[in-house]
Amino acid sequence: MSNQIKIGVVVFPGSNCDQDMVDALSIYENVNVFKLWHKSEDLNNADLIVLPGGFSYGDYLRSGAIARFSPIMKSVIDFAARGGFVFGVCNGFQILCESNLLPGALLHNNNHQFICKNTFIKAEGNATPITQSLKANKAYKIPIAHGEGRFYADEETLKQLNANQQIIFRYCSEEGEVGSTFNPNGAAENIAGVCNATKNVFGMMPHPERAANSLLGNTDGKEIIESLLKNLFGDLVERSAMIETHS
Repeated sequence: MSNQIKIGVVVFPGSNCDQDMVDALSIYENVNVFKLWHKSEDLNNADLIVLPGGFSYGDYLRSGAIARFSPIMKSVIDFAARGGFVFGVCNGFQILCESNLLPGALLHNNNHQFICKNTFIKAEGNATPITQSLKANKAYKIPIAHGEGRFYADEETLKQLNANQQIIFRYCSEEGEVGSTFNPNGAAENIAGVCNATKNVFGMMPHPERAANSLLGNTDGKEIIESLLKNLFGDLVERSAMIETHS
């Protein structure tokens, strides 16, 4: 790797959080963020691939079901198989599940309505790069915006996710209490995010990029993004000034 981290944000027809993600990642020195069009198969030597939120292909069939067959996804799947780092948020999480890069599926919310509001999530331990630097008992206020965010996996898969420390976030109260009362969509075991067994692919339904700037009145998401970057690319990010811009 060079002395610069290269992060590619994939843009599908219907992506609408790509620029938010670019902005949230671009505040760090030594980080070069660029967009990748879904029809390209070239990842431009990226060190990290991000699949942003939105409504790829209008969410026809199922959320993420068509995007999974975009030309770039073959390259993303191959990249992940070689140990490359991939991060998906909301629709990006759905695409990762449809691509079998992450276990489980995202089903319609249990109230069958689109939900857009702030929720609280709690890191499930510190066994993954995205959670390693987060406070163990802190409830992070992160927005959600989805109609199909209910994480589902069969009993055996849930057992494996727990045993392998692949659950990265659970929905909780403002005080950090995990329970169905604070679960906005009916997700199994209050799961808000998971990773793969080798812990190089990460997905979450809440949007950290929407809570990553003080102008938004919330920087809890910035802590999640920084935990991921620092623990994947430690030295490079540690040397950066971490200066937040307001332009």
